[in-house]
Amino acid sequence: MLMDLRLCLCLFILGSSWCCAARELAVSNPHITETEDSSVLQINNLEELRQVQPLEEVNGNEQLCTLCEEYTTKALNYMANNKTQTEIIDCLHKSCSKMRFYKECAILVDYYASLFFLQINKMRPENFCQQFGLCEQVVIISQVLSGKNCDLCHKVVTEVESKLKDPDTQLEILELLLKACGAIKPYTKKCKKLVFEFAPVILVNAEQFLEQNDICAILHACEPAVDKEQSISKEANFIAFCLLRKE
Repeated sequence: MLMDLRLCLCLFILGSSWCCAARELAVSNPHITETEDSSVLQINNLEELRQVQPLEEVNGNEQLCTLCEEYTTKALNYMANNKTQTEIIDCLHKSCSKMRFYKECAILVDYYASLFFLQINKMRPENFCQQFGLCEQVVIISQVLSGKNCDLCHKVVTEVESKLKDPDTQLEILELLLKACGAIKPYTKKCKKLVFEFAPVILVNAEQFLEQNDICAILHACEPAVDKEQSISKEANFIAFCLLRKE
């Protein structure tokens, strides 16, 4: 009973807020005036309204989107509460008790309720509002950049593969690595020793490694074609292969 009152109260507040928000929008519109009998809205300067309408429509959509995300967030927070979930399940069990197939109904409630609340926890207000057309769908910049990074990475890898076949390029790489060791003054000698020991082995096998493995996925520039564990396994196998070849 308490939960029913809460839900009714939430719906009442939600409806009141929407009405208030709509009323505020109507009052704030400079092109809408109230007539003497307060029942008819007269529109002045129709041509000017047509010019301003797209901007007002955008602002209205933004306000609608903001309200949707705000109330959806509150609803999700309420639904994510353990006490709320318990009350909902108890209410469903009571409904099941009025049916002849109570046991089957209760089993379905316990099974699907947990799945429902799991999905609620995963739900994002912005995605929910976009799905119901209350917010415009915007492509996340990081996703766009991720796609560009992936293409760029593949181009670089292809160029590196061709360069690795050139002995002069291998020599240049060694020189760059040795120069980089100079920047680590306390460990310069150890760094150069590691370069001389491992760089030739890595360079010899680098081309084969790049051909057999998706280095862009390993560097997280592209979505991996295999799962994370397989990707890590390939990295470990390559390192072990290099060490064994050295010995």
